[in-house]
Amino acid sequence: MEEKEKEYRRNHLIGVVYAVSAFALWGILPVYWKALSQVAPLEILAHRFIWSFVFVVILLFFHKRIGGIFQVFAARKKRLALIASAVLITTNWGVYIWAVNANHLIDASLGYYINPLVSIALGMLFLKERLNLLQMIALGLATLGVLLIGIEFGQIPWIALILAFSFGFYCLVKKMTHLDAEIGLAAETLVVLPFAFVYLIFNEQLHGWPILELPLPTLLLLLGAGVVTATPLLWFAQAANRVRLSTVGFIQYLTPTINLLLGVFLFREPFTQAHFFSFTLIWLALLLYSFSGLPLFKRRIPGKVRSEESFNSTR
Repeated sequence: MEEKEKEYRRNHLIGVVYAVSAFALWGILPVYWKALSQVAPLEILAHRFIWSFVFVVILLFFHKRIGGIFQVFAARKKRLALIASAVLITTNWGVYIWAVNANHLIDASLGYYINPLVSIALGMLFLKERLNLLQMIALGLATLGVLLIGIEFGQIPWIALILAFSFGFYCLVKKMTHLDAEIGLAAETLVVLPFAFVYLIFNEQLHGWPILELPLPTLLLLLGAGVVTATPLLWFAQAANRVRLSTVGFIQYLTPTINLLLGVFLFREPFTQAHFFSFTLIWLALLLYSFSGLPLFKRRIPGKVRSEESFNSTR
């Protein structure tokens, strides 16, 4: 019994290390994309899909699971779900890369802070999941926080909303496919691969081969886009197998927190009083959301939500 307890604690610790590593790497990825700021965002996106596919296929080959990619496309429903998830993750990645290099990282961090609450709302609308009182209050506070930004700057915070909703819908669609991390990423990047090649060829017709004119470090960063995309995803998969989703749920806020700190202190983006009050409302909403999953509130407040399962996703 004691040995089992030690094994459980060891696995849990390893899982926490994997989770922290994954979300920390996702958090510092803006530094990576910022280093590629001399490359057009669409070109970065195209290379990210191409080299992610190459990297994951190599992994699948060594794990003798390469056939799993083609099995995914056998069922019509899964094909449609994969196309939808590929469109959503293309939107998410593209807007995020653009936001980082256009000095909107704070807006991007706002999107990933409200993403769990968007997932709850989507679960309520599409999966008929019931919300308890704390979760409804959390949604209200987050909505108020987003409205505050919109009123202050006279426009909808579209970057944050596109990132939050594209990722939220992506997680919703992922529930339908039930694919593991490697197969899922390989299949989704395969769907987008032809469009990535068409874009690069079209770009070549207009501008020649700009990639050949890039400095070697920049070229290596483009080639490494697949590694930095797949690595945290695989770490996350290891974490999800070892720790509870509630634990992962707390750790996931590491990513937007690092994004926010980078935006304010490294990239010197403006952080106004309106930002402060908006983020405070959203942090309070997330605190309530986190407490709503505790057994005490699950017993006393009717309703059950499964949206937190949406953490198993691709960033």
